[in-house]
Amino acid sequence: MDSHSRKGILFAIAAAALFGGCMPFAKLLLASVDPWMLAGLLYLGSGLGLSLLRLIRPRAEVRLGAGDWPWLMGAILSGGVAGPVLLMLGLSGAGAATSSLLLNAEGVFTALLAWMAFRENVDRRILLGMAAILAGAIELSWTGGAVEVSWPALAILGACFCWGIDNNLTRKVSLSDPFQIAAWKGLAAGLTNVLLALLLGAKLPGWSLLAQSAGLGFLGYGLSLAAFVLALRWLGTARTGAYFSTAPFVGALLSVPVLGEALDARLLSAGALMAVGVVLHLMERHEHDHIHGEMDHEHAHAHDAHHSHDHPEGEAAGEHVHRHSHSPLRHRHSHYPDAHHRHRHG
Repeated sequence: MDSHSRKGILFAIAAAALFGGCMPFAKLLLASVDPWMLAGLLYLGSGLGLSLLRLIRPRAEVRLGAGDWPWLMGAILSGGVAGPVLLMLGLSGAGAATSSLLLNAEGVFTALLAWMAFRENVDRRILLGMAAILAGAIELSWTGGAVEVSWPALAILGACFCWGIDNNLTRKVSLSDPFQIAAWKGLAAGLTNVLLALLLGAKLPGWSLLAQSAGLGFLGYGLSLAAFVLALRWLGTARTGAYFSTAPFVGALLSVPVLGEALDARLLSAGALMAVGVVLHLMERHEHDHIHGEMDHEHAHAHDAHHSHDHPEGEAAGEHVHRHSHSPLRHRHSHYPDAHHRHRHG
């Protein structure tokens, strides 16, 4: 496994840990803040926090270009606007057990869209790993009741489908600054949901709860999304979505000390299933002769087998940013469907 793959896996797990870890604390805030308002404040906190962080962050990244904005706007509209609205419509009429169970569909839709619409490669081990992680997530949310097929249930499935689209469209811009991407998504989704909550009669909480919501959103939504974008850059959408599907386990595990919930057999068995899925993904070795076509783009990179171009001022050391061209190249090595390995498979 090369350094990019290792970084991608670490970023995906970090994204899941940050997002899942914020859930018990968000549940505490729900006792005092309207659910729709809280969703907007969490998004808004992530956008504002990342915008401030970008001002002091020294490392250079590629800013979003003109060709990136249609993809990003599509991701914002699907995942930041349509997704939350459909979720709230569904939650208003569906039972808690049904809602929790159906929310696991996001990972499935993300993977299916990546494989069927965006042509990411998949092998048997990845499918088994995704199935094991999904089985663990279902076990965490299953309470033994039936899943009703109703308009609220379909609305929740629609929200998950929107988030699957969001994840795949975000991958298209993942070579750009992840903090800029996450900041725009947070600001757009935050403002939309706060305004909708106000129109529906919700009230803004006091300053203390505002600060707590914004801070939690910065960690659990903002930094998590930035890490998710970096994982998309190196792993592709389906694999990043699979690792991110472990977030419910992190949230459930942290609920034991934070909310006083029990560490029961269901939690342990769900964790075991997810661990099996992650190990299967870690064991993946996808290697074959492949051809890199001619490509011209700009992103942060270091010189390696895929970046051997010259610089007028001599060889650049470390990671740097500039527009560069890739000459056609044929070689063989283990790889993930990252930005340089999105070739077709027979």
